[in-house]
Amino acid sequence: MLLEICANSYLSAINAQTAGAHRIELCSELALGGVTPSAGLIKKVVSTLDIPVFVLIRPRSGDFTYTPDEFEIMLQDIAFCKSQGVQGIVSGVLHADGAIDKERTGQLIEASQGMSFTFHRAFDWVPDVDNALDILKQLAVDRILNSGQSTSASQGIHKLIDLLTKAKDDIIILPGGGIDAQNVISFKEAGFAEVHASASISTQGIEGPVPMQNLGSLHKHQLTYSDTEKIKGILNAINH
Repeated sequence: MLLEICANSYLSAINAQTAGAHRIELCSELALGGVTPSAGLIKKVVSTLDIPVFVLIRPRSGDFTYTPDEFEIMLQDIAFCKSQGVQGIVSGVLHADGAIDKERTGQLIEASQGMSFTFHRAFDWVPDVDNALDILKQLAVDRILNSGQSTSASQGIHKLIDLLTKAKDDIIILPGGGIDAQNVISFKEAGFAEVHASASISTQGIEGPVPMQNLGSLHKHQLTYSDTEKIKGILNAINH
């Protein structure tokens, strides 16, 4: 089984490789569900890591229905990733009703030619899973990252297994959301070839005299990163 680590920083990316992870999905602002990382971070990570680097293409937090300008930014970000030797793109677009925007997602896939393409957790928002799966098969998406339309992959495991059965060998179903050393074996036993985890911990950051934003208690002064020991714990569980 392959372990992909959702890395939200350079430190997370380095920790993932050091611990033995097989691949990373690079993003920023994990507390917001992840957004596209900076050009500098992408360049630094790709030039340093030996394991494959996939990059999240999501221009902002919130929903997955984008304006023409936002979509143009996504295409430019994919072009930059390609120029830097990124191996995979993680993205997708929905209509306002939650259905997959086949035309725009297809454009993202076309722009990503030469790189692997993962349709991200926007899949958890779709109202008709079977139709969405058929659309992504038609678009020849490589994998679908999702939590079985639940708050965690463990809670959604039955839907994930159903997806795995229906996807057959056409698309990799990549469970993600709360996967750790304690529950990963259930996904291996169910036949999943890959899993996705952040394996993160939080530490207290420096508290300045003036708050930068009103986040309430949402990790206001915490720094979150993927932890080497947590990653090793997941890998040990997979391999034993």
